[in-house]
Amino acid sequence: MSTAGKVIKCKAAVLWGPKQPFSIEEVEVATPKAYEVRIKIIATGICRTDDHAIKGILLANFPVILGHEGAGIVESIGEGVTTVKPGDKVIPLCLPQCGKCSSCINPNGNFCVKADITGRGVLSDGTSRFTCKGKPVYHFSSTSTFTEYTVVEEIAVTKIDASAPLEKVCLIGCGFSTGYGAAMKTAKVTPGSTCVVFGLGGVGLSVIIGCKVAGATRIIGVDLNKDKFEKAKAVGATECISPKDYTKPISEVLKEMTGDSVGYTFEAVGRLETMTDALASCHMSYGTSVIVGLPPSATMCTYDPMLLFTGRTWKGSTFGGWKSKDDLPKIVTDFLAKKFDFDELITHVLPFNEIEEGFNLLYKGESIRAVLVM
Repeated sequence: MSTAGKVIKCKAAVLWGPKQPFSIEEVEVATPKAYEVRIKIIATGICRTDDHAIKGILLANFPVILGHEGAGIVESIGEGVTTVKPGDKVIPLCLPQCGKCSSCINPNGNFCVKADITGRGVLSDGTSRFTCKGKPVYHFSSTSTFTEYTVVEEIAVTKIDASAPLEKVCLIGCGFSTGYGAAMKTAKVTPGSTCVVFGLGGVGLSVIIGCKVAGATRIIGVDLNKDKFEKAKAVGATECISPKDYTKPISEVLKEMTGDSVGYTFEAVGRLETMTDALASCHMSYGTSVIVGLPPSATMCTYDPMLLFTGRTWKGSTFGGWKSKDDLPKIVTDFLAKKFDFDELITHVLPFNEIEEGFNLLYKGESIRAVLVM
């Protein structure tokens, strides 16, 4: 591309400090260094994790360019890059896959040590590729997709099918893969089973899709907001309930509803109380409960160990358990094969400069996923 080897000036949504509004700014995006890739972002979803960074729940250095659920086209590559080339359609990876650490080389692990969980916001050489008004601007979650161009490390990008619609498959960069994988990869839901999903936002709905694809015959959605029930049933929930309608613990309600047959529960809210409720709600002897929602930082969970002693399994799931670089292209292929669709998940498509409106829709509970297109 004609921009290769040159600094690119483009628009980005810069967050100058926590709990501040986004500012659409002109930023300079440096050329990729060795083993780095510069990407033209085509579409990016608005995820609750971005809001966690805005509110200071997740660590980030400021000023920062947020966004981590995107898809785009490779503009140029640095020296030594072999897995992608200019013109490739790609998904940036908020959970990298270095292929060398203990998690990456173990078939059961996926939490790569290169993941930026401390919010450093720089690439491997300790510097940023973004500047604005003469000041460095930090990266976010190895990706930074709220910008027309971004630079990522080669271990944090994967090539996908050239026919993939980027304005849809961007969801595979975080929310969908997280929920879908929790059912398919982490829990390994079995055909004919009964599943319960706590929290019916974008991730929870993706869990339901995973349970359905896995062959679960009964999928119960649980949420305080009954307005979410219609969407949940549209993607595969067989029934939905609200804890507000009962005086007894939700675990007892579910036990009575199902004849004590809940094989799998999923917590997609991120609340400690809901995590223990979900654990208590799966079968005492053979049930598996999966924590999918991001737990609140600097908090401790208290639970009765007898819940586990009887035979339950309690698991965590980051990014659906997928090995990002290897598995995301396969998920895109399954999407193209119509194994599932995102019609119920993508509720709003907005131009990039309406990012504030996209977040307002999230705050008001009016969107499942708002996608910004460049």
